[in-house]
Amino acid sequence: MALTSTRRLLARLRALMAAGTAQLSDIVALVAGELVAEVCSAYGLRGGEILELRATHGLNASAVGRTRLRVGEGIVGLVAATGQILNLADAQNHPSFVYRPETGEEPYASMLAVPVRRAGRTLGVLAVQNRASRRYTDDEVEVLETVAMLVTDSLASGGDEAAAKGFFGTVARHFEAAALSAGIVLGPALLHGARRAPRRLLADRPEPELARLDLALAAMRKDLDALIRNQLPDGEAPRDVMDATRRVAADQGWLRRVQAAVRGGLTAEAAVHQVASDVRGRMRQIVDPYLRERLADLEDLADRLLVSLDAEAAPMPDVAGAILIARRLGPAQLLEWHARGVAGVAIEEGSAGGHAAILARALGLPAVGGARGAVEAASSGDEVVVDGEEGALILRPESGVRDAYERAAQTRVLRGVARARLRDVPSVTRDGTPFRLLMNAGLPQEMPQLEASGADGIGLFRTEIAMMARGAVPDVTEQAAIYARILDAAGGRLVVFRTLDLGSDKLLPDHSGPREENPAMGWRSLRVGLDRPAVLRRQLRALLLGAAGRKLSVMFPMVATLGEFRQARALLMAEVARVSVRPEHLSVGTMLEVPALLWQIPALMAECDFISIGSNDLVQFIFAADRGTASLAERYDLLSPSMLSLLEEVSREAAANAMPLSLCGEAASRPLDAAVLLALGICQLSMSASSVLQVKESLCALDLNAFRPFLDGLRRTAAAYGSLREPIAAWARDHGLPDV
Repeated sequence: MALTSTRRLLARLRALMAAGTAQLSDIVALVAGELVAEVCSAYGLRGGEILELRATHGLNASAVGRTRLRVGEGIVGLVAATGQILNLADAQNHPSFVYRPETGEEPYASMLAVPVRRAGRTLGVLAVQNRASRRYTDDEVEVLETVAMLVTDSLASGGDEAAAKGFFGTVARHFEAAALSAGIVLGPALLHGARRAPRRLLADRPEPELARLDLALAAMRKDLDALIRNQLPDGEAPRDVMDATRRVAADQGWLRRVQAAVRGGLTAEAAVHQVASDVRGRMRQIVDPYLRERLADLEDLADRLLVSLDAEAAPMPDVAGAILIARRLGPAQLLEWHARGVAGVAIEEGSAGGHAAILARALGLPAVGGARGAVEAASSGDEVVVDGEEGALILRPESGVRDAYERAAQTRVLRGVARARLRDVPSVTRDGTPFRLLMNAGLPQEMPQLEASGADGIGLFRTEIAMMARGAVPDVTEQAAIYARILDAAGGRLVVFRTLDLGSDKLLPDHSGPREENPAMGWRSLRVGLDRPAVLRRQLRALLLGAAGRKLSVMFPMVATLGEFRQARALLMAEVARVSVRPEHLSVGTMLEVPALLWQIPALMAECDFISIGSNDLVQFIFAADRGTASLAERYDLLSPSMLSLLEEVSREAAANAMPLSLCGEAASRPLDAAVLLALGICQLSMSASSVLQVKESLCALDLNAFRPFLDGLRRTAAAYGSLREPIAAWARDHGLPDV
C-alpha cells in the first residue's frame, strides 16, 4: 500500500472520528474500501472469554451480535489468545479455522487478523478477507495495526466491564507457580514494561512530528549517556544494561520504520508504539537467548523514547511495597527494582535455577516463576499475593484468602524472630555431628547479612554480579577496592571468591561472544577467561591486591579438565609473582559442576586445595535438562538415586584425600536436601543468607545416627525411583524435623 494511500486512509479516519459520530460499522467500511478488501470485521471481547462480532463490511449483517467465538477458537480466537498477527493466504485450510454458517464467509480465501490491544490487554480482533488467495503486504499489515490502535475505545466500551478490563479483569485469579525465593508478601501490582497507550494517534502534518521525534531521540540519548557517566560505584545504584540500550538507540534500522510511520500520518508517540509492538510480537517467537536479550533492549528503548516524547506523562509511581510482575527479568533489572523498593516478584519465564531467582534469594525478596498469563491478567494497582513458600500467585484475592495470607505472613515474621536466637548456637546435629553453614553473596550490600544470619563465612562470592550491576568489568583498582571491602566486612571469616562466571544468561553490555544455540554449555565462565587471559589476569591481580596480606581463597568455575585447572592456576601464580603485596595464605580450588571432571578427581585433588560442588549446573548437565526451562524445573531431582550415588562417591574420595569439600548450589538452602548431604558426608554447605537459620534449625534437630541407616536402606530398595524426596520427607516429618 503506497504512502499516499496510507495518508489518505488515516486522514479520512481522522475526519470521521473528529465528527464524534463514528461507528464501528463506518470504520470497517472505510478500511475495507481503502485496503481493497471485500470483508473487514471487528470482534470485541465479552466476559467469559467470548469474542463477539461487533461490526462487519462484507459478511452477513445479521451475524453481528450473533457470531461468537471463544478465545482460542478459530483464527480470530487464536489471534486473541496469542496476541500475534495471522496473515493467511488460505485461511480455511488453517488447522484453527472454524466455520460459522451465519456469516456467509465461505467464498473468502485469504485473511489478515490483528489483535486490538490496550495496555497489554487484548480487547478484540480486527480482520480483513478477500476471495483471492494472497498474503497481505507489510504495508497493509501496518495499516491494519494502526486502525486497531484507533478502535480500542469502541471495542472496550461495547462490552461489559470485565471485557473492558480484559480477561476476568475484576475477579480473583490464582496461578500455580514455582517458588523461586521464600516468603509471603501482599501488595499492589506493578507491571514491568507496562506503558500507556498514546493519547493522540493521528497527526495533521508529518513535519512537526518528525521534528518532535528528533528532539526526543536527542534527549533520550543524552539521558542514557548521563546514566552511564554518573553511575555510583560498587553497584550501589544497580542499573539496567545501559550500554546495550545506547547501541540500540543509535541503530537506524527500526528508527527508519518509526519515521516512515510518522510520514504515513501517525503521531511520533503512535509510531514508536506501533513499531515497537510489531517488533516485539515478531521477536517473541524467537527462542535464541541472544536475540531475546535484544528484545529487552528494544522494550527499554521504546519506554524511554515515549517518556521523552510525552511531556505530560505522569511521574514514575511510588513502587515501595509493590509486587513486580514481569514476563522476563534479568539480574541487573532485578537489582534496579529492588533498589527502588519492590516487595516481591513474579516472573512468567522464571525458574528456580535462573540467576534472577538466585539473586532474589540473595536479596531475601519473595519471588515466584512460571505463572504464565499473569502479565495479561493483571492491572497496575491490583492487589496481589506472592506465595514463595508453596508457589502461587494470586491476583485480586477474595477477602478470606487475603486475610489468611496476612496471618501467614505475620506468622513467618514471628518465626524469623524466634530463629534469630539460633544465630550463636553451635552448628551441631542432635547426635553431635558438627556442620558448617556459609552464605552465598555477590554484592557488597549483602555483607551485613553475614552477621545477621550467623553464617560462618562466604562460601561463594559471585564476582560477576557486582559487575553486571555496573554494566561493565571495572579496572584492576576498582575491582581490588570491591574485594577489599568484602574481606573487611567478613572480619577474618572465610570468603571464597569465584572468578568471573559470565556467559549463558549473564551477559555484560559489551558481550561480543558468539551466538550459541545452547549457551549454558557454550563459551562461558572459565572458558572465556582462558581464551581471553587478559581479563582473567586483571581479576586475579585485583583479588591479590584486595587481599593485601590476608587469607585469600580463589575458586575457578566450569572446569572441565585437569588441564584447564592447571592453566588457570598458572595464570594466578604468574600474578602472584608480579604483585608486590601477597596474601598471607592463598588457597586455590575448583567448582565441580561439569560431569567430565568426576573421572579426574584423584589427579585433581593432588593439585587443588579445596573443591566445591556446584549442584545447580551439575544437576542440569547430568540430566541434560536446562535449569532455565520452567517446564523442566521439577522433572529432575538432586534426591534421585543416581545423584546421591555420585555425591557419595565424591564425598568418599574427598575424605580419603583429606580434601575440604563443600556444596554451594541451591540444594543447600533446602532443609531436606541439606540433611541428606550431611548424611552423605558433605558437612559444609553454602546458601543464600535468608536460608541459613532455617537450615540450621532443621539440622540441629537431626539425629544422623537414626537417619543414615534409613537413607541407606531406602537407597538399596528404591534404585529405580526418579526421586526419593517423598519417602525422605515422610521420615523427616515423623521425626520432627522442621521445614521439610
